Amino acid sequence: MATTKWKIDCVIYDCDGVLFDSLEANRRLYNFIAKSMGRGELTEEEIKYCHTHTVFESLKYMFKGPDMEKKAVDFLKNQVQLADYIVYLKMEPHLLDALDILKSRGIIRAISTNRTTSMKHIMDRYNLWGYFDMVVTALDVANPKPHPESVEKIIESFNVRRENILFIGDSEVDRQTAVSSGVKFISYKNIELPCDGFIDDHLLLMDFLLDGHSSPE
Repeated sequence: MATTKWKIDCVIYDCDGVLFDSLEANRRLYNFIAKSMGRGELTEEEIKYCHTHTVFESLKYMFKGPDMEKKAVDFLKNQVQLADYIVYLKMEPHLLDALDILKSRGIIRAISTNRTTSMKHIMDRYNLWGYFDMVVTALDVANPKPHPESVEKIIESFNVRRENILFIGDSEVDRQTAVSSGVKFISYKNIELPCDGFIDDHLLLMDFLLDGHSSPE
């Protein structure tokens, strides 16, 4: 159980690795693009990078040189249906239960993700619109994570104080986003990340909230 408790008015979630186990979906997507473009499957290091960055940053990382990068982007836009890979996502346990509790307590729930057009399909397929007050993707900002712009956008929209905000993420990109935004950071299932708190189940978040306690069964 957490020993530190905070007054929290807003919880911001990353998507990949936090709301969903999406590693298999991303592996399939980027390996399909790689093989279609005539290169081998991605290494584990490459998969790890693509898992936490925007699709355009990932293509630039995968294909060296502006010509190959442009061809990869064109292939993505014309030959790849990102929605086809959503079926491989696995929702994290107790996520909806935790979101229901936060909603019942009047706590704002938001998403900050480096996903682009696929996020709408995810929200639709898993009926998540009613669980969140705001979704900020890489398309909604000039500077994606780890730049603080997405968090600042949420702060401005709801007029919340940054000391009353928690960011839940699973990667160094997420941690840097929280640090650059001046908000508290909870690491989800990644014990190696420096953080203000660690959880490996969404219901354990309640242990960090004032007047809150709800451990998983």
